[in-house]
Amino acid sequence: MDRQAHWQGVYENKAETEVSWYQDRPSASLALIRDTGLGSDARLIDVGGGASRLVDHLLDDGWTRITILDIAAAALERTRHRLADWGAQVEWLVADVTDWTPPARFDLWHDRAVFHFLTDPTDRVAYAAAMAAAVPKGGQAIVGTFALDGPERCSGLPIRRYDGDSLAAEFFRHFEPVAAMAEDHLTPVGKVQRFQFCRLRRV
Repeated sequence: MDRQAHWQGVYENKAETEVSWYQDRPSASLALIRDTGLGSDARLIDVGGGASRLVDHLLDDGWTRITILDIAAAALERTRHRLADWGAQVEWLVADVTDWTPPARFDLWHDRAVFHFLTDPTDRVAYAAAMAAAVPKGGQAIVGTFALDGPERCSGLPIRRYDGDSLAAEFFRHFEPVAAMAEDHLTPVGKVQRFQFCRLRRV
């Protein structure tokens, strides 16, 4: 499957609230980011955050060094259009995180719902390597996936589900677990999807 073509098609053909992962306010992510203790001048990268509204809330909270990476240019363009002049404060990157070399170091890596699409072990290893290269020692990462009792598929694709321990174990070579959080996400059509988040520290 051409991963980039798939996601480009999703964002070209579906409205913002027609995708199950839409959130007006990403409360779990914002709480976990707050718990890192990082200031708003820290460098943050949101992986797969192209159409997410997380960036809106981060800008509202005064964050000034935000990078958003997404495989779909259409997702990034949608958010740039929504943010208008605010979008100039954000760095936008079109890339597949499993085939990407970080151009800089980031104090915080955030990903809600990219990692669980990586059902091939080779892709998961590549993702973990990119995360380790992007986050210096002492930096932190937040990764969110479907929980063990969450959906088995998303956007027509199979996913891999996790609990807190199994998710943290994917990154054990370079990160130690700090905290875990479960979230019941209510989709735009009223269905509940169970998510699992982990907050990790680079060692």
